Amino acid sequence: MPLDQYVTLGRSGLRVSPLCLGAMTFGEDLGWGTSVEESQQIIDRYIELGGNFIDTANFYTRSHSEKILGDHIGRHAARRDRLVLATKFSGNLYPGDPNGGGSGRKSLINACENSLRRLQTDYIDLYWLHIWDANTPIEETMGALDDLVAAGKVRYIGVSDTPAWKIVEANLIARFRGWSSFIGLQVEYSLLERAIEQELVPMASEFGLGITPWSPLKSGVLSGKYTRANGGGGSADRGAMVDAFLNDTTYALIDELEVIAEAHQTNVASVALAWVHAQAGVSSVIIGARRLSQLDDNVRAVDVDLSADELARLDALTKPRFGFPNNMLDMAPGILNGGTTVNGVTAPTSEYVMPKGAQPY
Repeated sequence: MPLDQYVTLGRSGLRVSPLCLGAMTFGEDLGWGTSVEESQQIIDRYIELGGNFIDTANFYTRSHSEKILGDHIGRHAARRDRLVLATKFSGNLYPGDPNGGGSGRKSLINACENSLRRLQTDYIDLYWLHIWDANTPIEETMGALDDLVAAGKVRYIGVSDTPAWKIVEANLIARFRGWSSFIGLQVEYSLLERAIEQELVPMASEFGLGITPWSPLKSGVLSGKYTRANGGGGSADRGAMVDAFLNDTTYALIDELEVIAEAHQTNVASVALAWVHAQAGVSSVIIGARRLSQLDDNVRAVDVDLSADELARLDALTKPRFGFPNNMLDMAPGILNGGTTVNGVTAPTSEYVMPKGAQPY
């Protein structure tokens, strides 16, 4: 699936590339990241390959990420209109100001106006709630977002890093009141981070939200540079989070990724990305690149078509175990439909036996 084989984001008409270019590293304001020149080269290369979906946030590299995109894309109307430009609000850029961040109407609208100015554009294609603000009523946030859509400053809205029950509440309120509702869900998802499969993935499928995973390589752990053979890559600046995942379980996964990568004549990162993209509900996977070479390595994932056997082998190595109520729901087909066929699937006969002395419901 090349970058110009577009997919609709969730239950909407917004067409995006299967890989989204994440701009979190654009700018060196935090002492790390990508220079302005190389950021522009990465943008140009992504667009040259057919990509049309770029994601940033108001506080990435102290807002420099948005400024880089504005200088290179936003000020050129013909180019900007061909792209789906996404950014986020919630982050506070003004320490000490209680209304400098969050999801209240005052901060939200101010954040949007500032992002529009930095991005040098009249509208944002996809505006994400970056992280749930428990101190703001969700109806206030949804009402303010709908006002931005009505004013033509925002085309679509999405939500990131928020509990499933709150997202459902937000969208139901919006639909009952005739407001714009979330069409996309941005969450961490990788072979090493699958907790979203318990609640968020089923919720997104039920309500038609397109999933756009971030950190699909788990902060580079699955990039291919850390292997059992090199003992973790020998990088002194890789960080505690990376070190925490360099264990036998991860190395077993990387070993399997290497076997599959060799079979497809590609690299470990592209196989890991292909697995994420193959998961239920995923529309577009966010890939970050601090170097142009990293972008070229990662976009190879669009050419990797994993077989059912390969997907199953990777799935088996990291499949999470969920507690209640999932452990009960796993028995539901046998309890509810044991031995009968529903929707073309014959359920097994339940092996559930009531404990001695227990009372029925």
